[in-house]
Amino acid sequence: MPGEKEINVNLFERLDLIERLEMAAETNDIDTVKKQLAIEKKFIERKLYQQPPLNSEHLS
Repeated sequence: MPGEKEINVNLFERLDLIERLEMAAETNDIDTVKKQLAIEKKFIERKLYQQPPLNSEHLS
């Protein structure tokens, strides 16, 4: 089970994501927002599938 610090980090990352998407939506057209969504998806996938995993200390 994740600790409070890990949960807070995840929540702050989500807030950052939402703020970036809001900025793209306010200042650009839908194609720019779609491009930003694709970039954010790549960032998330990079974190999910990084080697070694973030919690590698729990695997032993």
